[in-house]
Amino acid sequence: MTSTSIGPGRTGTGRALLAVLMPAILVTVTASDMVNLMLPSIGAEFGASEAELAWVVTGFLLMFSVGIPLYGRLSDRLGLRSLFAFALVTYAVGSLVCALAPELLVLVLGRMVMGVGAAAIPVLAIISVTRLMPEDERGMGIGVVSAAAGIGTAAGPAIGGGLGQFLGWPALFWLVLVVALVLLPPALRVLPGEAPTGASRFDLLGGVLLGIGAGLVLFGITQAQVAGFGAPSSWGSLLVAVVAIALFGWRTARVAQPFVPPALFANRVYRAAVVVAFLAMAVNLGGLVFVPLLVVDVNGLAPGAGALVMIPAGVAVAVLSPLIGRLADRIGTRPLVLAGLATIGVFALFLSTATGGASVIPAGIGILGLSVGFIFVITPIISAAASALPGDQVGVGLGILQGAQFLGAGTGPALFGVLVAARLQSGSNAINPFYGGQAGAAYSDAFLAMAVVVVLALIVAFRMRPAATSRDS
Repeated sequence: MTSTSIGPGRTGTGRALLAVLMPAILVTVTASDMVNLMLPSIGAEFGASEAELAWVVTGFLLMFSVGIPLYGRLSDRLGLRSLFAFALVTYAVGSLVCALAPELLVLVLGRMVMGVGAAAIPVLAIISVTRLMPEDERGMGIGVVSAAAGIGTAAGPAIGGGLGQFLGWPALFWLVLVVALVLLPPALRVLPGEAPTGASRFDLLGGVLLGIGAGLVLFGITQAQVAGFGAPSSWGSLLVAVVAIALFGWRTARVAQPFVPPALFANRVYRAAVVVAFLAMAVNLGGLVFVPLLVVDVNGLAPGAGALVMIPAGVAVAVLSPLIGRLADRIGTRPLVLAGLATIGVFALFLSTATGGASVIPAGIGILGLSVGFIFVITPIISAAASALPGDQVGVGLGILQGAQFLGAGTGPALFGVLVAARLQSGSNAINPFYGGQAGAAYSDAFLAMAVVVVLALIVAFRMRPAATSRDS
């Protein structure tokens, strides 16, 4: 791999950069989900209700969703080294608070601090690859980072359940603390400390309004999954989110230097990339959540055994992501994105049709195809978005893109969960006429809904052709 300049007077290799970014992404994504299977144990220890326990997850997600666009914008004004160091230190502090938490409130506060640090790592990793690696290696670098995210998403529940069961839930946070501290010295060595030149001021209040709006949308939909859309915590959060987003739009149109430059969404490739990333991530996370639930509820597997169904998908993502990144550098984005979306759609239909029997093999095949299709979408689409933006908009642009991706990760499973709950309550047969089972009819309908979402994403992706002829055309 060729040498990559990472700042005046400092030279490193792309390999050294990825050696820091990949484990940072891996531990961040893994830690976001690893606590989920341990919630019953935490509830038993602290005497907490299910609604109170939900804040262990929700508190982290709220800080994460608010922070992503802010860190993207800050990277246009501050050095990557200082931002990444702040993120790792904050992440470590939050992990320490969680590991020592004497009560649930302290644990929730610790998770929120973790979310503040964790929000920086995915977006700063992509920005680092985009700015510091040569253009002909950028796709490969994004592929490596995407592989770490895919592995972490698939492995989080399994690692959390396994380690938590044998060592207790505080051990999960001690592990994250150690990894964050170990990564800090190499991050300080390979990342540049210089701030970008020519950076302009921006509207911080507008960024806060955008983050609050996105966070409350996620919280409202999550509450709808638990208590229904009629619950005040659900519709009230969504109402306030609409107000916050409206105020964000009002400020964007009136301030001289808005948080999100309006010209950002005048770019057709970038605009389509944001929508496709949101829809594809909603389906991908929907599959990653509901396939394990399917094999537990319908096929009768224990939760630990159910998590094993995800292993082939995680391995495939790890192997294919860097290769797809290289392929995107050669043949362009649009063909890969269309092929990936088509693959996701086909395997969503497969899951809707073939998972009604006693065997778990169809479920494993379905999530494998879904995950492979998603990597064909997300790796090149991030590279395309970065290439389509001028240098002074890369930070905020990738922050918004990552925020949309994360918002899809939160809203997809929640909305599909509302559908599954409603179909389970009705006890109706599956809408898919080719579904052969009865017990999993609600899951069949959810996977069918995922296929419909993919069709919408395909319609948007067809518009990704740049106005001028380029290698993406």
